[in-house]
Amino acid sequence: MIKIGHTLPVLLAVTLCTVAAAYGQSPAAAPAPASTPAQDPPAAPPAAAPAASAAASAAGAASTAAPVAGEQKVVVPVGTRLPLVLHNGVSTRNAHPGDPLYFETLYPVLVGERIVVPAGSYVSGEITETKRPGRVKGRGEIMLRLTQMILPNGYVVSFLASPTGASTGDDDQVDKEGKIKGPSNKASDARTVILGTGAGAGIGAAAAGAQGAGIGAGIGALAGLAAVLLTRGPELELPRGTTLDVALDRPLYLDSARVKFTDPGHASTLPGPSSREPTRPGTVAPN
Repeated sequence: MIKIGHTLPVLLAVTLCTVAAAYGQSPAAAPAPASTPAQDPPAAPPAAAPAASAAASAAGAASTAAPVAGEQKVVVPVGTRLPLVLHNGVSTRNAHPGDPLYFETLYPVLVGERIVVPAGSYVSGEITETKRPGRVKGRGEIMLRLTQMILPNGYVVSFLASPTGASTGDDDQVDKEGKIKGPSNKASDARTVILGTGAGAGIGAAAAGAQGAGIGAGIGALAGLAAVLLTRGPELELPRGTTLDVALDRPLYLDSARVKFTDPGHASTLPGPSSREPTRPGTVAPN
């Protein structure tokens, strides 16, 4: 028979050893949570990966946006011709650098099969240089610059263009620099001298016969020559209705969204200048 007095201390000792063993293992299991902070730094690379992919996506978006921006511009190339009609008359007699010029397009401009500048678009510019004709030689000259265009929908664009040809009713010319030169007066000068010679001869013949005719012819020739030397040549006139052909000096960039036209446009009806023979001031053109 087992006595309780001796058994109880043994049971208490076994129980205490069991509890101590249990509490002794719990500190070993506790380090598992403490190891978690030590593993946090390796988790940073996954966070950097989305940032790198976002940067790559932004770069890709930028590369695709560039062509789209390029497609939004319509380019009218250098050398494109624009036929224009003048709304305000100009003359070397009273023109000065800085004087404004107002034109209108007569024919639509196309890029491919698309109308980008309808007829009836307004074009403005100014005179940059003017020269009156000389008394013996030298033609009247006007140099101009076109700087702005207003399309029928109100879209305003800047551009540069130079004249390549002009139809003024006179024998005018346009040189390679875009300078408009007035007509020569050689034929009219010769006619003036001939008319003076004939008139002098007629007066001399009436007064003193054949001898007087010779003297009168000489006097008449001198009078005609004096008239040529004392007066200027014909002024360069660009009357209202003058047509002018111009060519672009630089490419013309147009906003694609603002040049959507289906109508070729309509230019104003202006009568062109009548043909006229150049004469010096103070002389009468022959019929």
